[in-house]
Amino acid sequence: MRSLLRLLILALLCINTAAAQSPSVTVSGNQLLVDGAPHAIKGICYHPVPKGAVARSFERSEGDLALMRAAGVNTLRVYAPIADVAVLDQIHATGMKVIIGFGYNQNGRYDIQSGTFLEYVERLKDHAAILMWELGNEYNYHPEWFEGDVRRWYRAMNTAAAEIHRRDPAHPVSTAHGELPDALALQSSPNIDVWGVNLYRWDHPAEVFQQWLQLSS
Repeated sequence: MRSLLRLLILALLCINTAAAQSPSVTVSGNQLLVDGAPHAIKGICYHPVPKGAVARSFERSEGDLALMRAAGVNTLRVYAPIADVAVLDQIHATGMKVIIGFGYNQNGRYDIQSGTFLEYVERLKDHAAILMWELGNEYNYHPEWFEGDVRRWYRAMNTAAAEIHRRDPAHPVSTAHGELPDALALQSSPNIDVWGVNLYRWDHPAEVFQQWLQLSS
């Protein structure tokens, strides 16, 4: 009986250890793979600000996550890092993944300009909820943030992606670009693994896939 109990405890420990391990996330051709299996993103941008408030709060995240999971969502995209590990644990417990976004200038709070985004990467790169890292959100529409020259952003983005790759080879680095990237964006950013594209084409966006094939392999 004691031997059986020891075996059960060992089995539970093995299960818990496996659940806590960060999955392998890779890009192969035009597919995103999680532990070797294709991961088709069914996602939603999640930035919960309570009514009447101005700051993000995850106080109601448990109910939000349950609704999203019931709707078939498997991936969340957040505009700024989630510092509370308990929230990441909640996301992982639902079976969902999260794309962690880093801004350029967030007053030194896990941002690219200060370099503090790398502290976050180092601390949470092994969390099982992380799908990939994302740099910026359609910054190509805002060259005024970079002294009127969007190339400054592309250089900063590409350098930031390289720094993440050095510290975390297990997760891809993406960006959220406004519309399809042009030749300047693509040539300036070889360290970006996945291009996210924010489209404002109303209800006829499907042609973007063929257009993308003409831009990138």
